[in-house]
Parts: sequence; structure tokens; C-alpha cells
Amino acid sequence: MKRYDMVVIGGGTAGLVSSVIAATAGARVALVERSRTGGDCLWTGCVPSKSLIAAAHLAHRMRTADRLGLLAVEPDVDFAHVMDRVHAAIADIAPHDSPERLRAEGVEVIEGDARFVAPGRIDVEGRELAYRAALVATGSQPMVPPIPGLADASPLTNETVWDLRELPRRLVVLGGGPIGCELGQAFARLGSDVTLIEMAPRLLAKEEPEAGDLVREHLSKDGVDLRLSAKAVEVRAAAHGHEVVIEAGDTRDTVAFDRILVAAGRRPQSDGLGLDAIGAQTDERGAVLVDGRLRTSARNVYAIGDVTGQLPFTHVAAYHARVATVNALFRARGKVSYDAVPWVTFTDPEVARVGMSEEQARERWGEHIVTVSSPYARLDRAIAAAEAHGFAKLIGDPNGRLVGATVAAPAGGEAIAELAAWIAKSGKIDDVSQTVHAYPTLAEGQARAADEHVRAKYARSRVRAITRPALAALRLIDRP
Repeated sequence: MKRYDMVVIGGGTAGLVSSVIAATAGARVALVERSRTGGDCLWTGCVPSKSLIAAAHLAHRMRTADRLGLLAVEPDVDFAHVMDRVHAAIADIAPHDSPERLRAEGVEVIEGDARFVAPGRIDVEGRELAYRAALVATGSQPMVPPIPGLADASPLTNETVWDLRELPRRLVVLGGGPIGCELGQAFARLGSDVTLIEMAPRLLAKEEPEAGDLVREHLSKDGVDLRLSAKAVEVRAAAHGHEVVIEAGDTRDTVAFDRILVAAGRRPQSDGLGLDAIGAQTDERGAVLVDGRLRTSARNVYAIGDVTGQLPFTHVAAYHARVATVNALFRARGKVSYDAVPWVTFTDPEVARVGMSEEQARERWGEHIVTVSSPYARLDRAIAAAEAHGFAKLIGDPNGRLVGATVAAPAGGEAIAELAAWIAKSGKIDDVSQTVHAYPTLAEGQARAADEHVRAKYARSRVRAITRPALAALRLIDRP
């Protein structure tokens, strides 16, 4: 039986990054993947969705070209061709995540289902591997709610929607979170009649309320029929397709559709791993429980990425991998922190956030927090590009230290990186104001918000009580 310094189970982002780091450090490392390396991000998540969103965004720009003085035209959308481009993008990126590239880096790639059989031992379809340390990186999978009749309608998820070759004329989306909003808007812009059903009273419930309101406004403009505070209770056959029964308060309604897309969240994928055999604990969702060092309750076994039930983002999976791999191989004591981890919903406009929301900050410090916001309606670059919508919002603690931010605006996902860096450095809102931002750029949005904070400080009566006498004295001293 071959003994490895580390065995990684799962070939998504977390597993790929971990195995390459380990191999680069000289470790004997095996990566076990039952399907294909690259994971959700490459095959069914980030890459295909952003490719589809890019096509939908261009279609929207063509329809609204008159905003920039050009002739607006209705695009001729060949959906099969759009999907060909989506899959071409996947194919362009796939070699970087391929088994061949991993083997070239020194990683032994083993295809098959992995299962712990005892401490220090993993079975891969009859082959036993011995390990000094193991990393569980099996990711997550879409949740499909138990709605009567839903299964008979062949529901799509973010994993299967990429198999479509024809644009659904009528599409129902279940869920108003990031995936539902992104894909709902994209399909609407490509020509589908989209109805989005969300149980909560607003979209993007984890974001600032004004960000959810902004996305709601833009989805409505794109023609999406939004049903908020509504619940899908049944799916049934109907003439020329299916229909979903919706309850909203005391009222019932039906919406006919050709295809239905489920975007109701994801759950960690830990079934069948034999975690009981090594004493690794999971919660009721199946998330593998870890401590701050990403250690499970099993000796020398770590868990990283979506399977931990932490922030379900590709960049978090990579972050986990960088921390846990060093801990696992060298018994280091690195810990993870999510205080400065940004995330982005790639709607138009984008919604990017890092750190605390205003509500979370108020729960900690009450009314003593600092909140400043600047609308992109007054931002020169946004006005010039005919995209003058959205806002940048900064949250500070009672001392003005930056603890959270939201940029809900065009290119918000690019702008948020600077704010994540300031939070990681325990910087203040004043620091954002004092940082020189190129003019005219969209990234000026957060600087203008920070400027408002500085201006408000100088406008306080107690500050003016000091500055006014000081200025009067200086006027006397500095007479020519």
C-alpha cells in the first residue's frame, strides 16, 4: 500500500490548489476525483455563467445603444451559437485544470470514488491509499426543493442548464439569490419571458437592502416578472408545457412555463465519504465541521471549500487550500478569517460586498457606527458611459475604521478589491479618501463616499469651534 504525505479528495478549485501547493513543496500527493477535474467553477458555475452573462450584456447594450447616441437595434440571438461560445470558453480554460497539467506538476491523479475506511486509510474502488494527512474538498451540489410535481417537469439547475440548445420561450426561476438573479437577467436579455419567484420580500437577502432594491429595479426593466414574498407550492402539467402554482399571502396564481430553473441554494456534498469511519463530524446539512485551522474532528484530516458550509465561493475555496495545505503538511497553525473576503453577484449592475453589512455593524456597535454612501448618478465616468446608477457604501466602526463595504454599481466587482485590502489592513474610511484614484474611473465611487465622511467630520460644530478661531488667528499672522 502506497503511503502519501497528503491525499486530496475532490478535484475542484480547493483540491486543485491544495494538490499543486503540496507537490510544489515536494510532498508525495494524490488527488482523487470521481468525475472531471476543474469542479463546479469550470464546468457548471463561474466560467459558463459569466460567458452567458457577457453575451446577454452585449445584447442589452445593443438594445440600449441610443443612450450613447447610436442606433438601437434588436439583436438576432442564435441561442445555440451563444451556448457554443459558452462551451468554447470552458474548453479554453480546461487544460489549466486538467489531469495532465496536475501530473506535470507532480500530482498523482486517481480517478474513482474515495471513501475513508479507517484512520489513515482511503479506499478508491478497491485500491487502498495510506495517508499522513487528508483533505476533503468535495464541494457542494444544488438543492431541489420537494415541490409536488417539480421532478416531472425536468427542472434545470446551474449544473444542467448548460445542456440547453434552444432558448426557453417561457422560463420560471425559483430563487432570488445570486444564481437566480444572474441567470434570470441573462435569459431575459437573451429573449426569454422570465418569471422569478422568491419567498423573501426582496432579492439578494444577504446584501444591503438598497442593493436588493437596485437589482429588483433593473431586473424589472429587463422584463423579468418578479414574484416576491411568494412560494411555489405545486408544479403540474398544462397545455403546451407546465405551470407552477404560486402562493403569495392569501392569493394563488399560476404561471405557465416551458422550462423551470431551480436556484434555491446548494448543500455540501459529503455523502458516501465514510466520514464516520474516522470520526469526522458533519452538521444536519452534511457540512463537514472544521475549526479555525480547517481541521475536522478526525486526526490529520482537513476539509476545505464548499463542503465546509462556509462562504461558497471559488476564491474562498482557494484561500482555504492555501491555509489548510501548509497546516496539514507541516503542522502549521494558520487560521482562516472571513473579515476581508469579498463576494460579487454578477448582475447588471454588479453587487459586490466585503466585511459587515450595516445591520451587522449596528448589532455590534449600535448607533455609533459610521455609514457613508455616494450615488453613481453623480459619478462622472458613470455619467459619460450612460451607466449612472448604483452606489458605493462604506461602513465604519465608532472610530472610523472600515469594517464593511458594498459597491452596487457597474464594475462593482472590480472596485471591491481595494476595499477588501483596506479592511484587511485595518484601514480607516479616511484612508480611502486620501488614496489617489484615477479620474475618471468607476472606482472613484468609493472614494467619493469616503470624501463625504471627511467632509462631514469638518462640518461638525465641535470641529468648527476649533478650526474657525484657528483660521482667524492665521489670517492675522499671515497678513502680507
